[in-house]
Amino acid sequence: MHRLTLGDFELSIFSDGTYPLDGGAFFGVVPKIMWSKKVACDERNYVTTGLNSLLIRTGEHNVLVETGMGNKLSDRMIKFYGQPAKLLENLSAAGVSPEDIDIVINSHLHFDHCGWNTVRDKNGKIVPTFPRAKYYAPEGEWQYARKPSERDAISYISENYDPLVESGQMTLLKGGEEIVPGILVETFRGHTASMQGIIVRGSGGGSHVSQKRRDVGHPPDERGGLTACYISDLIPTTAHIDLTWGMGFDLYPLDTIESKKRYYARAIPEGWITVFTHDPRIPWARVERDASGKLVAKEI
Repeated sequence: MHRLTLGDFELSIFSDGTYPLDGGAFFGVVPKIMWSKKVACDERNYVTTGLNSLLIRTGEHNVLVETGMGNKLSDRMIKFYGQPAKLLENLSAAGVSPEDIDIVINSHLHFDHCGWNTVRDKNGKIVPTFPRAKYYAPEGEWQYARKPSERDAISYISENYDPLVESGQMTLLKGGEEIVPGILVETFRGHTASMQGIIVRGSGGGSHVSQKRRDVGHPPDERGGLTACYISDLIPTTAHIDLTWGMGFDLYPLDTIESKKRYYARAIPEGWITVFTHDPRIPWARVERDASGKLVAKEI
């Protein structure tokens, strides 16, 4: 398990496992001769893809960002992706039960980001996986998911969110809201129209991580602590940090580029920690420019 201190917050990565994904789909128009230098693939052209959730302990709340693929895939989808379903097991191994989660935030509503929002009970009824939690997701994403295009209808499983919206347990966000002090959302259009990044601003300067940041020349941000961002599918892995390296799944690829520019304009000079939703090896890093101006991911 990956863990770090962000000001007064503790951040931990919990995996729902890995799954195979077609390399061409994962890297879109980027030729295989280029992406295969960064990511290994098998004889079928499949790459190993991670499912990283972020647990934020604020001292008052346990906030879970994304809930992986879950365990409700159809038989057809299992043939493509398998059914890793490791999140609850990994949380339990760290002493975290579903009842311990106070808040769940989904960046968007694709099946591999909100699958553990709900489970089927012994009677087959869909119930919240995290019974005490308040759930949050982008309103525009939910509206779109109700009638998606033929191109991406397979990406949405209504059981992951509709029962929560109907019960009032899920709050739909416009973008820009602060969920709890220090944790806010911001819309980054590209992968979908309404996908949101989750920005975490740690306050306080006493942590060893904050001290290390000063030691290596990263100035503290305006809050006096560190900033991290779960940027979701805008930058799914460290191999996707270049501006033009997007996924074939992006509905608005030109907007992906512009959103990356907007993100890097703050994240690079302020030394933000970027959390990568689908990187199976490096769940977080700082994106920087080297001496030649090339974007590089510096592991933490």
